[in-house]
Parts: sequence; C-alpha cells; structure tokens
Amino acid sequence: MPMIIRDARQDEFEALGRLMVAVYSSLDGFPKPDEQPKYYEMLANIGLMTAKPGTRLLVAEQDGRLLGGVVYFADMAQYGSGGTATQEKHAAGFRLLAVDSAARGMGAGRALAQKCVDLAREGRLGQVIIHTTRSMQVAWGMYEKMGFKRSLDLDFMQGQLPVFGFRLPL
Repeated sequence: MPMIIRDARQDEFEALGRLMVAVYSSLDGFPKPDEQPKYYEMLANIGLMTAKPGTRLLVAEQDGRLLGGVVYFADMAQYGSGGTATQEKHAAGFRLLAVDSAARGMGAGRALAQKCVDLAREGRLGQVIIHTTRSMQVAWGMYEKMGFKRSLDLDFMQGQLPVFGFRLPL
C-alpha cells in the first residue's frame, strides 16, 4: 500500500497527540513531560492547532495506520515558537514533526516535510522556516539534505533547551 500524506481528521487528533507525546518523550536529551508539562500538554492536544488561521495538521498514513504527523503554518504569526520566527513575513513553517518509532525508515518524516515545502510553494511564499534540537539529529540531517540551511537569527532557548533555526528559500 502506498503512503498517503493528508490532513488529519478530527477523530485522529487524540491518537496523533499520543503518538507525538510518545515520540518526543523518548528522545535522548530532550526534556521529559515533568520538565516541560505545558509543551507535552500542547502535543497531547495537537488538534487544537487547527483552530489557528492558515494552520494544518498533516498525517502520513499507510493502510489505515497513522505513521506520523506535522503541523504546517502558512502564516508564521501562528507558529508559536520562541525567538523571532513569528515575525517572519512571506514565509511558512512547520513544527512538531513526529514519526511512530515502528514506522521509522519508511520515509514518512521526509514525505511530511516535503508536503509542507510543497504547500509553501503552492502558496507562493518565499521560504520555509523550521526548528530542531540536538536530540533530533536524524531530522536535522534530513532537513539539511532537503536544502534547509542553519539560520542563527532564528535560534532561541526553550527553558534550558537550545533550539536551532533553519530556512529553506523557495
């Protein structure tokens, strides 16, 4: 069965939230739920992101199984990160990319990221902005292979966690 990238259905929000909490809480060196409870509450309730203008919750699905998800922002004012990213104009972004551990290596993360880039191009936006951490080295490498470049001006601290910004000019 082929992998499909599509908008999440409302009846999938809870399952996707659980998947995201499981993925992020398992990352070595990443803050755990007791260290950043508001962050994990946001992940658990990921469907609420769809209430923001220009925001889409995308999923990778194969044979009826959710492989992962990501939040796409057509308007960086809705992005919700620290630092200066929310002030970027004529830009899209994506955050909270997560792939089920059982589905890693199948290309779901890259397919989700590419869909976000494609949506930004379709919207005739000038760039895509993302953030990652040292705990996310697999994703970091994937972003660089896709053409994203480090942008120090987008870096910020989330509590004690350094968060690193990237840009992809379109």
